[in-house]
Amino acid sequence: MGETLFTNVKIIDGEGGAPVAGEVLVSGNRIKTVARDGDSIDAPDAERIDGEGRTLMPGLVEAHAHISFCNTASLEALGDLPPEEHTLETMKFARVMLDQGFTSIFSAAAAKPRLDVVIRNAIDAGDIVGPRMRAASPEMTPTAGLGDVRLRHMHRETFAIPCDGADEFLKCAREMVREGVDTLKINPSGDEFIPFARAHETVMNEAEVAAVCEVGRSRQINVACHARSAESVKMCLRQGANVLYHCTLSDEEALDMLEAEKDRVFVAPTIGMAHITGQGEGKDYGIDYDHPVALFFRLEGEKGVENMKELKKRGVRVLPGGDYGFAWNPIGTNARDMEHFVNLLDFTPLEAITAATKFGGQLMQMDVGLVKEGFLADLLLVDGDPSKDVSILQDADRLAAIMKDGAFHKTPGAAAGAGSIAAE
Repeated sequence: MGETLFTNVKIIDGEGGAPVAGEVLVSGNRIKTVARDGDSIDAPDAERIDGEGRTLMPGLVEAHAHISFCNTASLEALGDLPPEEHTLETMKFARVMLDQGFTSIFSAAAAKPRLDVVIRNAIDAGDIVGPRMRAASPEMTPTAGLGDVRLRHMHRETFAIPCDGADEFLKCAREMVREGVDTLKINPSGDEFIPFARAHETVMNEAEVAAVCEVGRSRQINVACHARSAESVKMCLRQGANVLYHCTLSDEEALDMLEAEKDRVFVAPTIGMAHITGQGEGKDYGIDYDHPVALFFRLEGEKGVENMKELKKRGVRVLPGGDYGFAWNPIGTNARDMEHFVNLLDFTPLEAITAATKFGGQLMQMDVGLVKEGFLADLLLVDGDPSKDVSILQDADRLAAIMKDGAFHKTPGAAAGAGSIAAE
């Protein structure tokens, strides 16, 4: 792998500063040199890419990915998908994410036990196309928890593995480690669309959460929690979980605990799914604006917005990632979450970009998310200035080039938006 020199670009480095004119040299799969303020890079043998004044920025990181949820309209429909077809569908959606500029994804759960692991390994081996990936287990949930779709009279399943008691959670967590996951996912709280496990209800007990966190700690892998209720947030923090999703109904004690752990934990509120459901965008699937579930999400969303603004003020890392993977919140529209951060959570466009790049790289525990010397060359060449209008990142045609690991996934064209997907 040779060298690539980007010239005549405005650099958003992911650290939060305004774009600056400059040049960037990629050598192999890493960023070798970053020149700013009119300085030039001497690299006579490099392939030269004239950015024509476009923006060069880090690839995006999705903090709550569900590429195996396949835009399902119901939990039960997801369980009906056979594993062979499910693997192929997941492979397709991995590519969709990379096409949309997400060069890294942190999975928030797989729909079947080995789906994430198989896709991650195939991407790493170069057998299929997709982003860098942290693979997750399915969602470990108690009986009558989120994802328990079983019925007494028939078999049904979805994205969850039901467990009861510390021993069952412990065994399941160890099995998932054996299969090669990077993240163990648990559901200690309910969700507004589950009549027997609502968002304010805490459905796992301390011993069950502790059992999974013990496995995560001993095997040095992530524990991610579906934690909407205040008590579920506190329980997960007490037991050492490092990725907390939602945290929407946090009380003052939970906010204080999150602030105390701000250098260790990550929070992704998943604004996307909650917001659009509350606004009635699920009407084609039976959840219009006046549906009780939409009302519940609006009420929870008001509290969640207030809490996320407070966490941001306190310096907690709040990341975009909005439960994309359901029919009315489809995979491929994930960049919309950054616009939600600006419109709902009072982030500036640059703050939203930092949350989706720098903080995302920290979540991935990889040298990604920054335009910085020594970091992996995951880069986007964008037609326009997302530091002024972050919504342009939702338009794949505005991504003139997509580079992952020093190689072009989408090659730059001479005209704005004229890039083409590279043959792989």
